[in-house]
Parts: sequence; C-alpha cells; structure tokens
Amino acid sequence: MSDMDYGDYLHLDEVLAAQHPLSPHHDEMLFIVQHQTTELWLRLMLHELDAAITAVAEDRLPAAFKMTARVSRIMEQLVHAWDVLATMTPPEYSAIRPFLGQSSGFQSWQYRVLEFRLGNKKAAMLRPHEHNPDRLAPVEAAFVAPSLYDEALRLLARRGLSVPADHVERDWTQPYQASEQVEQAWLEVYRAPEKHWDLYQLGEELTDLEDAFRLWRFRHVTTVERIIGFKSGTGGTNGVGYLRSMLDVVLFPELWRLRTAL
Repeated sequence: MSDMDYGDYLHLDEVLAAQHPLSPHHDEMLFIVQHQTTELWLRLMLHELDAAITAVAEDRLPAAFKMTARVSRIMEQLVHAWDVLATMTPPEYSAIRPFLGQSSGFQSWQYRVLEFRLGNKKAAMLRPHEHNPDRLAPVEAAFVAPSLYDEALRLLARRGLSVPADHVERDWTQPYQASEQVEQAWLEVYRAPEKHWDLYQLGEELTDLEDAFRLWRFRHVTTVERIIGFKSGTGGTNGVGYLRSMLDVVLFPELWRLRTAL
C-alpha cells in the first residue's frame, strides 16, 4: 500500500490503454473518449441513484437529497460534454462511421438502467441486451424494481398522504400512469411546505433531477442533428426522430402539473 501512487490507485494504465481507434482518422479518438467518459459518469450516477432509492425507501431523506443533487450535477457535466462532441463536423463523422459497425449509444446498458431507475419502463428496451446475459441482468433488475419516483410515492403514503393503493403496490415493470390523486397529495405538500418540509424538498430535488435530464436529452438531440442530420442511427433507430420523441417523456408528471394549480 505504501508504494501505491496516483496511477496505481486509479488504474490509469488500463484506463488510458482502453482507446483503440479502428479508422485512420484523427477524430475517432474524440468519439471514443466522449463515449467512454459518458459511461464513467453513468457508472457514478447509477451508484448514487441506487443509494438514493434505498435512502428514500428507508426514510433517510437528507442522504437521498445529497445523492440526487449529485446526479443532477453530473447531468450538467454531460450537457457540456456535448459541446466537445459538437466540434466534430459532418465530414469528420462520416469518415469514421463505417468503422463503427452496428455499435450505438442505444445499446448502452448503463443508460437503460438509468432510464428504468428514473421510471421510464419499456419492455422492448430489454431486447438490445438479450445477447449478453451479464449485461442483461442489471437491466432486468432495474426493470422489475420500483423506480426513484415509485419509492417517493410510497414514502408519501407512509407519511399519511392520500396516494392510491395501485401506486403503492403494483407491477413495477409497467409504465407509470399519472394520477389526479397523486397530484393532490403533492399539492398538499406544496401548499404547506413548513408542515411537510422534507417532502417538499424531495419534490424539488426530483424536479431538479428531471430538469437536468431534459437538458441532457435536448443537447443530445441537437448535437446529433448537427453532426449527422436526419440519417438513421448506427444501431438501427431513426436517429434524430427517435431522440426527439424522448423529449416528450415526463418522468415525474404530477410534480410538473401541480405548478399550474398553485
């Protein structure tokens, strides 16, 4: 241990040896490093989100606030990371694209776990990972488990707020359905923040998180459109069209709708 240095601790030899461009083009290194660093940030986001979900389930909200705030800040980092990739021009990307094969960010198992942890459940999203049981396992685990928002609503119910029974116990693999009764429960919190201070703060932490995620998604769309236009994605999606459809996904709908009623 006493002989361990900075490079040893961070395993930098392995990390810095993990970039293997397949093309002769200068710009492929940018493409590789961009996506590898995104996966590292995803690794940290999942570490924080898993712990935050557990903390909410155990009514340890101060810890959950710290973790969700950290995830929001990571998403801000990733928003600005698109600025770096946007320096790649269409001809530069077109030169390396034939070397990418069918690889696509759509196949990122960590990103899919993130979506599931945040409540965007779609069974079809398991398919890109079916060929690799080791990658499929954590995706399936997130798919069948309560999301962060599910646990938040269960907490509201434990605190005596009127959350429908089918939002407290349900098939967690099904897409979340917004509820007028859930909105009324959150409105009770927001109309008396002093009485429900930690739940009020939870609502705002969740709103911050979705706000940051929306910005990340939007920056993704605009960067892809800037670089490839409306070409199909390498993984078989329709590229910008698919990414734009994701902008309409609302993760915590009642927290956004209640603002009209306040």
